[in-house]
Amino acid sequence: MDAKQFVKDAFSRNLGIVSESQQQQLLSTRVAVAGAGGVGGLHLLTLARLGVGRFTLADPDIFEAVNINRQYGAMQSTLGRSKVDVLAEMLRDINPAVELTVIREGIGPENVAEFFEGVDVYVDGIDFFEIAARRLVFQTARQRGIYAITAAPLGFGATLQVFSPSGMSFDEYCGISDSMSSIEQVAAFAAGLAPHPYHTRYLDFTYVNFSTGKGPAVSPACTLAASFVATEVVKIVTGKGRIKPVPHYVQVDLLLNKHTRGYLFLGGRNPLQMLKRRMILDKFRSGR
Repeated sequence: MDAKQFVKDAFSRNLGIVSESQQQQLLSTRVAVAGAGGVGGLHLLTLARLGVGRFTLADPDIFEAVNINRQYGAMQSTLGRSKVDVLAEMLRDINPAVELTVIREGIGPENVAEFFEGVDVYVDGIDFFEIAARRLVFQTARQRGIYAITAAPLGFGATLQVFSPSGMSFDEYCGISDSMSSIEQVAAFAAGLAPHPYHTRYLDFTYVNFSTGKGPAVSPACTLAASFVATEVVKIVTGKGRIKPVPHYVQVDLLLNKHTRGYLFLGGRNPLQMLKRRMILDKFRSGR
């Protein structure tokens, strides 16, 4: 079977939910994903099976045993290997015609332009605590007129925020400013991700350590986050469905059977959000 026929067959079961023309749009779309770990790796694989045909992926890390509980590229056979190299192999195994740009470094001022070359949509997979890199990437996506999506695993749930290049910015939504310390910025990001912090009802904060950048996460939450992301990419690329960018948000907690579609009035300047930010900051500081 030739490559063209393989691709046609491989994604034929998408048809009926997306049209043939929409499938072609996805095949010609380039999605950039920073981070190839718990969420980033699964975002990539889910989008590849949806038929997205071009990717830019970046991550400086290697797989370790601690990644196996939630990172879909982490297996005994891949421990010690570059995350982006493993994910690139998996993407090519799904679709041999996929076009890949692989960056084996973290994203910073020196390579952010390369990272966004030819990109249609940005998907956030950066480690939760890496706030400087996250701010840079979201700011660059906005400057280039590119939609940016973040979907974070939280407990047994996930949250979705979509950033339109013409809507509220990442910093505005989270209430982040340059005058804040890193830990304050991370606390503001956490408050913006979870206007309803359902997971804190059962989260043991003694396992959250800001100084080491470590916190608990489970695979069902990563899977849910990837489903959110893939659906939003379809909306952005094909025009199918309604995009509701921030200050709209979606939160789900499967353990508590909670589902909220909300609107965060004033974003990070909302007085309740400012209070939540201070409470989260206290939690972070007490767990260091």
